[in-house]
Amino acid sequence: MTSIQLEKSPVQTPATLKYILETSCYPKEHEQLKQLREATAHKFEGSWEHFMSVPIDEAQFLSILLKTMNAKKTLEIGVFTGYSLLATALALPSDGKITAIDVDREAYEVGLPFIEKAGVEHKVEFILGDALSVLHDLVDGKQEESFDYVFVDAAKDQYIKYHEQVLKLMRKGGIVAYDNTLWAGSVAMSEDDEMGDHIKPYRKPLIEFNKFIASDSRIESIILSVGDGLTLCRKV
Repeated sequence: MTSIQLEKSPVQTPATLKYILETSCYPKEHEQLKQLREATAHKFEGSWEHFMSVPIDEAQFLSILLKTMNAKKTLEIGVFTGYSLLATALALPSDGKITAIDVDREAYEVGLPFIEKAGVEHKVEFILGDALSVLHDLVDGKQEESFDYVFVDAAKDQYIKYHEQVLKLMRKGGIVAYDNTLWAGSVAMSEDDEMGDHIKPYRKPLIEFNKFIASDSRIESIILSVGDGLTLCRKV
């Protein structure tokens, strides 16, 4: 596709996103996911943290991916209020398990009642702590190559370090999904372009991460323009 064709593309517009949400996403959103999304928006209204929750179209895409993979043992690095966590729990079979890691128990507890109402709390093991330390513990605990799927939505400047540990934990053919890898489009901007104060600090680390992933022969990878950018990696 040429640059002229890209400029004329009607796909990435607010109107198209609105159409996708209203036509495809909202009608199929689980009731507890809807209530959690609304509770998160209410609690963090007026704050940039409101945008930390995984968007509904991304969550539904990952849900289908998990079911297609027949995933059972998963890992989530960075939970926030748990929208993606709940979406994952709903997608897993009844004996599926999620190890969820976050440094913020208070945010997780916003979503916990909705996880309980959905009847999937037995699938979730929440670990309060630093992600890198917990990942090291999982590796030391003989859990190498045992996870089917990993979702990463934590400190963006630690993504490369997470990646090295995650690859040890994932089985061959497993999928790891990294969120926010387009970072509000800033990865394609110049240093002099205007961007928010919460955007600029992680722009360079994500540019470095994207280059690193593109050259990593241990995986197959693709950046998808869903949500704020989603990188999927398959361990080969």
